[in-house]
Amino acid sequence: MARIRKVVFPVAGLGTRMLPATKVLPKEMLPVVDRPVIQYALEEAAAAGAEQFILVTGRGKAILEDHFDRAYELFDTLQRKAKERELRSLESDVPAAGSVVYTRQQEPKGLGHAVWCARDVVGDEPFAVVLVDDLIRGEVPCLRQMFDAHEETGGNVVAVMEVPHEHTARYGVITPGETSGRLTEVRGLVEKPKPEEAPSRLAVIGRYVLLPKVFEHLSEQRAGAGGEIQLTDAMARLIGATPFHGLRFEGRRFDCGDKLGYLEAIVATASEREDLKPGFAEMLWRYCS
Repeated sequence: MARIRKVVFPVAGLGTRMLPATKVLPKEMLPVVDRPVIQYALEEAAAAGAEQFILVTGRGKAILEDHFDRAYELFDTLQRKAKERELRSLESDVPAAGSVVYTRQQEPKGLGHAVWCARDVVGDEPFAVVLVDDLIRGEVPCLRQMFDAHEETGGNVVAVMEVPHEHTARYGVITPGETSGRLTEVRGLVEKPKPEEAPSRLAVIGRYVLLPKVFEHLSEQRAGAGGEIQLTDAMARLIGATPFHGLRFEGRRFDCGDKLGYLEAIVATASEREDLKPGFAEMLWRYCS
C-alpha cells in the first residue's frame, strides 16, 4: 500500500467568522500564543510523516508563502545581535526546500472545489486533507492516528467526534455501521443535516485521508449544500466502492474559526507551556475569580 506523503491544506477562505481581525490578515495567520494557526497544522502533518504540503490559496494569501520562507533581513538581524535561540527557532520552522507547494482556487466554489484544485499536485496516490481552523492537540498527532488507521483498513478515513444533537447542522454527519475499537464503518454521509434528520451525532471534523478516486467525483463539479461543491458529497459516492471508516481520534479539537473556540485554543496551549503556565494561571485567576 502506498504511504501517504502529501497533505492538502485548503486555505482560500475569507474567514468571515473572525471579522474584523481577518479583514486584512488571513485567518490562518491568527496567532495561538506565538505561532500562527497554520503552523500548528503543518507541524502536525510533518509529525505524521508527510513530506509534501500543498496549500490551496486565494487572493490576499501571499503572506502564507512569506511565512514559510526564509526572512533574510530578520535572520541577519538576529544573527548580528547574537539572538541565537530566536534564530534557531525560526530556522527550524522553515520547511525543507520544495516541500511546500502552492496552487490557487480562483473562485470560492466550496471545499470540494478547493481540494479538486490540488489534483495535479497530488496525482494518483492516497493523500490527506487538513482544515487549518481545527487545531487538534493530543499526545499522538491526529493525522498520525489517521495514517495508521489507513494502513490498517486500506481505505478512506475521516476524523469524527460526537457533537450535541442540536449542532449536527454545522457538520457533515456519518451514518454509522459496525464499530471496532475507535474505528466505525461509514455507511452514509450527509452535509449539515437538520437535527431531526441527522443519521447520528458522529460529525466529521477537519481531517481526512482519501483515495485519489475522489477526484473523479469532484471533477463532475456538482453543486451541493449552499450551492457549493461539497467534499462530503464526493466522499459519499466512494462508500461501498472502497473501505470507508470514521476514526474517533484521541485528542482535543479547538475550532479556531470561532471566537470562543479560538480563545479556548490559546488558553489550552498557554496552559501547557512551561515558560508561560505559572504566570498565565495567575493572570487568568485575576480575571475569572
